[in-house]
Amino acid sequence: MTATAPTTVPTIVPTIVPNTVHAGVGDDPDALAGIYRDEVNLAVWQRQPDPSLAAEARWLLADQGFNGLKLTLPTARLASFDRFLPGLESCPRLRADLHLLSDMFSCLFDLQCVGLRLGALTSAMCPKFHVDRVTCRLICTYTGAGTEWLPNHSVDRGKLGVASGGLDDAASGLYPSPRAIQQLAAGDVALLKGEAWQGNEGAGLVHRSPAVETGQPRLLLTLDAM
Repeated sequence: MTATAPTTVPTIVPTIVPNTVHAGVGDDPDALAGIYRDEVNLAVWQRQPDPSLAAEARWLLADQGFNGLKLTLPTARLASFDRFLPGLESCPRLRADLHLLSDMFSCLFDLQCVGLRLGALTSAMCPKFHVDRVTCRLICTYTGAGTEWLPNHSVDRGKLGVASGGLDDAASGLYPSPRAIQQLAAGDVALLKGEAWQGNEGAGLVHRSPAVETGQPRLLLTLDAM
């Protein structure tokens, strides 16, 4: 399946998190094009649960031979995508979805290469809230808890990183209360605008990996421009 990049940003009115102007959410793939809006630094395609996709993700996590994938994919070779996915022969639905999202991501940003990482996580990869020093990153949690994030109005960015004084997020004053923390759902496709996006300096999406419950590992996809 080949995705076609929008030639213009669709006329979409994002679903706005109360008191912010930075999260665009929709149940259609075109919601992802909202990332081009200056006021948006999180665009989410909220997908309906796909039981077969979730089942393949759980099967893959249970496979002791799966150690994750990390690939740099030239977009000109995405037509032969399956050749780059060793170990996923028994996961046709997952392979198709990885192909679809890689193609969509490359088309949306007119990329020459896509950096793909598919990882099995049994602990929080980035447990503290942070921003990414990238232009934009796609994330999708296929099974397990989704990525946590903070709306702009709920963040004291002066408490990020070393400025927290070594305190954890809750104690540092980074956010006013646990109720401020938002979370993506498994299956959601999200574009996270980073600090390197032109004009977005100081406004990268603040997010973190969720805690991983015992026996409930995550299968996480990230795509980066290369």
